[in-house]
Amino acid sequence: MRGYRRHRLPSRQPAAGRTGAGMTERAATYREVFAVREYRYLFAAYLLSLAGDQLTAVTVAYLVYTGTGSAALAAAAYASSYLAWLTGGPLLSGLADRFPRRRVLIVCDLARAALIPLAALPGLAAPALVVLLFAVNLLRPPFVAARAALMPEVLDGDRYPVANGVDNICAQIVQVVGFAVGGSLVALLSLRGALLVDAATFLLSALLIVIGVRSRPAPGLSPSPDRPGRAAGLRVISTDARLRAYVLVLWIGSSFTYAAEGLMAPLADQYGGGPGTVGLLLAAAPTGMALGGVALTRFCPPAARARLILPLAVLSTGVLTVVWLVPPLWLVLSLLVLAGAASAFAIPLNALFGRAVPAQYRGRAFGVAITGLAGFQGMAMVLAGLAADRWPATTVVGFSGLSGALLVLAITPLWPRRRADRPVTSEASLERLRTTSIAGSPVAEGSGGRR
Repeated sequence: MRGYRRHRLPSRQPAAGRTGAGMTERAATYREVFAVREYRYLFAAYLLSLAGDQLTAVTVAYLVYTGTGSAALAAAAYASSYLAWLTGGPLLSGLADRFPRRRVLIVCDLARAALIPLAALPGLAAPALVVLLFAVNLLRPPFVAARAALMPEVLDGDRYPVANGVDNICAQIVQVVGFAVGGSLVALLSLRGALLVDAATFLLSALLIVIGVRSRPAPGLSPSPDRPGRAAGLRVISTDARLRAYVLVLWIGSSFTYAAEGLMAPLADQYGGGPGTVGLLLAAAPTGMALGGVALTRFCPPAARARLILPLAVLSTGVLTVVWLVPPLWLVLSLLVLAGAASAFAIPLNALFGRAVPAQYRGRAFGVAITGLAGFQGMAMVLAGLAADRWPATTVVGFSGLSGALLVLAITPLWPRRRADRPVTSEASLERLRTTSIAGSPVAEGSGGRR
């Protein structure tokens, strides 16, 4: 494919997960993944950047609340990350396709490191803090899109999906630890001192990328005047049946599973629990996700993962139907862990998506997929919260799980039955992507690929 060069490390062994003469399909090991020098640096930078995002959200939200006493403003500060994805995701993720992806990663980190200390300026009004945090969060979509688009070029064979699993597992851990560390830093260093530490995480992330990630040219964009612009990612997905199926399964499965996250407080109250119970309920799904990620990427053969995506997507939502029966609390926790473990279907799905999208559209396609995911998850949580004002939390969680399972089953006829790891490569197919328009707006593995 033009503009797409997969980087392979010299090795005497066949790449894990590849098949062919003399090769056997097997799962890559974590050692093989971390043997790739570029990935080690990308992984460390990812953890630092993710930790920085968590620290920024917690610290600024607390700074706003202590300065104003307004819970609404504090909530707006924390929720700005969702709004940033919804507004900046479709617009800014395209930077990952227009400029060298390594440069996009570095610039996003450096810009966040420069903006965050501004929140430490004395006398800065709370609304200005909210706007500042929104600006910082706007830099996350191009960073995430650039990194996601770069990963298939850094890792070959089964290293790529296994690395996605490692990323997801660590993201769950960093999410929990980031909240705790954020509070500890505020207690030890003061709010503004914590912000300076936060800025340092982005500086270190940028430094690691500079040192450990090799420079690559920007993806080859078509010089045609009909070239799609910011809507290219939407168009690539909408004109490709496989990509449409992938994002629908991701959006539906994740939304109906994680709608329950917004109901943990009323759910705990229904069982007579307090803040401790809320914490246990919130930790259950991420714990399951980490366990499911290990099971899928470390112990499951590559070919089996693809076959498990749909069953796991159904299970991730359907298992929550049992909550409708108001089971004991220990069983509710177990069901949430199981739902989280099954939601690890997103790990192999992400790898299929990344390999199927043409390299020159990959950043924008990931931006559309993640933006839609954030939007649907947020909407699902809001609707679940509104429903819980009228019906018991257990009823809402159970109904959400049942609805999600039925919807995933309803779209199974759209799921590709042919090999789904080949991107669109022919000039005719790419030209069709450039010229096809969708009603209203030109809208990830693609059916426009080889048959």
